[in-house]
Order: sequence, then structure tokens, then C-alpha cells
Amino acid sequence: MKAAKAKIEARATDATAGPGLSFDISKEHLLVVQCLGAWRIDQPWPSAEALLQQLDSENGIQAVAFDTKELTEWDSSLLTVLLKCIQRCEEKRIPVDLSTLPEGIRRLLKLATSVPEKKDTGRGSAHKTLLVTIGQSTLGFFRSAKEILAFIGEAFLAFTRMFTGRAQFRASDFKEIIQECGVQALPIVSLISLLVGLILAFVGALQLMMFGAQAYVANLVGISMVRVMGAVMTGIIMAGRTGAAFAAQLGTMQVNEELDAFTTLGISPMDFLVLPRMLALTLMMPLLCIYADLMGVLGGLIVGVGMLDMNLMEYYNQTKGAIRLNDLFIGLFHGVVFGVLISLASCLRGIQCGRSATAVGQATTSAVVTSIVCIIVATAIITIVCNVLGI
Repeated sequence: MKAAKAKIEARATDATAGPGLSFDISKEHLLVVQCLGAWRIDQPWPSAEALLQQLDSENGIQAVAFDTKELTEWDSSLLTVLLKCIQRCEEKRIPVDLSTLPEGIRRLLKLATSVPEKKDTGRGSAHKTLLVTIGQSTLGFFRSAKEILAFIGEAFLAFTRMFTGRAQFRASDFKEIIQECGVQALPIVSLISLLVGLILAFVGALQLMMFGAQAYVANLVGISMVRVMGAVMTGIIMAGRTGAAFAAQLGTMQVNEELDAFTTLGISPMDFLVLPRMLALTLMMPLLCIYADLMGVLGGLIVGVGMLDMNLMEYYNQTKGAIRLNDLFIGLFHGVVFGVLISLASCLRGIQCGRSATAVGQATTSAVVTSIVCIIVATAIITIVCNVLGI
């Protein structure tokens, strides 16, 4: 006995030989979707509404199959309609037979439907208790501490290999990084240090003038710039300028899988990439600190001579009498420590970077924040130690 069929056709209105759909519903409630003609995106093609109406109708559709015998051409327009049909069938739990479709369509449909749903949208996530939050934060802290200690150990081993002549990095790269960390940083260091010295002198003068002791502005600016402020301001500048560049460079190499390529070739990324950056910044920071000290004193000189009617030689003698060699050495020690901390933090965040453009931005931000926090903490520790030792 022949199965009763209900046949419905849907075609583009302005192209009789264009793309079309035909639906056959058998007695067994099998919906056969016939794809007709040439489906091209540059011409009108049937909407998927007619097909979706068949699936939503009360015909009791139990399965869907496709017939492409009369299909002459196809592109993404046909895939759009088929995807809507498949999604509606998944919602209604109707099985779909894709075996009669061309192999190219099947591959593209599999590719289009293989993207997993995002799990990190936050909707429907269970509320975490306080103990769970504390536990996860504690575990994350210990994992981060382990990674930091491992990186510091690898950096120490890289320095050991350099002193024994076994480190693998190019001298040309090292010279280029020195130029980036040193000469190219002078303009911004000059501007910031000059303004900081000028601000210190101006703020100090407002208080010292009340006691007629404005001559001691030179002492205030000289000691503060040479001992702490010159190194701190230079460190913050280099953290935002050079440290961010280091993190972005290494992060981009991580995204492009260049670090994996170095490892595959037997070249240590720590020796080839991290070591020259750490060495260059550590060597350049004390020199930049001395330059920043000079520019800060010059800023104080501008205020002292221009606003306080001090003589040039008077300001020079006051500064010379106030600054000791201990102050200069402490400032240089600050610079060395800051250079090590900035390079370590920046290279660490760059190597820890994920494999996306967003991860590079996050690594750069994290490198700058970590470097500045390390600078402030290190400054506090060094200041306390110097106070305890009386130097």
C-alpha cells in the first residue's frame, strides 16, 4: 500500500529556476526536505520559515531526512537554512539524517556545530560560600608562589650559565635591548625627574619660608632625590615603559608559539629571551638613577634660584654639603634592585601569557602592576633596613 504524502513547495519568488525547498511528509511521519536548484547568496533564496513551520506543525514529525538529487549549486545560503533546521530539530529532539547531503555540506555543518557553548558567561553559576572562596584563593596563591619561585630559580641558573660561558643569546639583541632601556628612555626620565625635583622644592619652600630657612630647600631636594625619589620615579617609569614592552613581546611570542619553537630547537627561552632583558635593565637602571638624580636637583635649582632668590653657588654648596656618599650608594642599590624586580616581573608575566590577544593585554597590565607593587615594597624594606643599620 502506497504511503500517503503531503507535498508542499517553497521557492524564491523572482527566480523560477532558482533555489527552492520541497517537503514530503510520509505516513510514517518522516519529513523529507528536497533541496532544489542553484543556491547562491547573490540571488534571492527561500526563507527557512516554511521549513520551521513544518517542524512546528501538528503533523507529528518523528524524523527528518534530506534529498539533494535536484540540487545543482550551493553555498553558505543553503547552510544557513540547514543550520536553522538542525537547531530546531535538536530543540524538539527530532533525529536528523544527514547521510544524503553532499560530503562538503556535511563537513561544514559539523564544523559549524562543533563550537562548544561558552561556560564562563556567569549565568546560572552557583553561589560560592566564603570557605570555598578562601580555599580557592589560597590554592591559587600557592600555585602562583610555586611558579614565581620556579621562574626565579631558572633565572638564577641562566645567570650561572652566562658566567660559565654556556648561555645562548646574541650580542646584537643584547645591545639593542640596552639601547631601548637606556638611551631611548632618557627623554621621559628627564621630564619626570625634573618635574619631581621642581615639585619637591616648591612644596618644601612653602613650609621652610615660614621659618626663614628656605636655603634648606637644596638639602631637601638633594637628599630625597639621590637617596630614594630618583630611583623610585625611574623604576615606575621603566615599569610602565620597558616592563610593559617586555611582557608584550614575550606574550606575543607565546601566542605565536615562538617559545615552543625555541624549545623544540633546543634553545632555552630563558637564556635567549629573558636573560638579555634582565641583564640589560639591571645594568641600565643605576645609570638612569644617577641621571634622574641630576635632573631632580636641577629642578630644585630652578625653584631655588628663580623663586627663593638663592645664589647659584649657594644652592650648589648646600646640595654638596647635604648629600653623602652613603646616600648615593643607597640610591644606586635601589636602582639595581628595581631593575631586577621589573625585569623578573615583566618576563614572568610575558611567559605566563595565554594564547589570545586578550591574554597579551592582561599580561602587560599584570606586569606593570606587579612591577610597581614590587618597587614600593622593596623601597619600604630597604628604607627600614637602612634606618635600623643607621645608614
